[in-house]
Amino acid sequence: MIYAIMAAVIAAAVGLDQWTKWLTLRHIPENSVGEEPILGLFRLAHHRNTGAAWSMLEGKTWFFLGVLGVFLLVIGYMLWKKWLKKPTELLCIASIIGGALGNAIDRLFRGGEVVDMIKFHFWMSFPTFNVADIFITCGCACLMVYILFFDKEESNRPKN
Repeated sequence: MIYAIMAAVIAAAVGLDQWTKWLTLRHIPENSVGEEPILGLFRLAHHRNTGAAWSMLEGKTWFFLGVLGVFLLVIGYMLWKKWLKKPTELLCIASIIGGALGNAIDRLFRGGEVVDMIKFHFWMSFPTFNVADIFITCGCACLMVYILFFDKEESNRPKN
């Protein structure tokens, strides 16, 4: 059952990501940022990025796709060996996979570019990002919190 839920999370992440990118391409002029902040937090924008956050590794499409391929092989192996079996870690990994696939679709079908549309205005220049990036970031953050604070193995507990 958990694998069906993982597949649903992956499909939802990819679907929501591609839908918001389609809306961005259709309704927001390229290289623009909205005037009015939404909920006082962020503005809608339309930027394209061939790198990662802050344009790191710009133009390295095959590197990103290669890293994704290795990641998927490693995760597939870990699932096959049953090293990953806890529902929380599986759902976090599904979120990361869904976001990574959403950005990979862009890289493959949009000339190596990823469409970004969410622009926060903090005290620093924060990169414009997209829904796939949210799934990746939240999945990673939740997995780290789970591992650090909630994933307690019996063998690690002190004996009475």
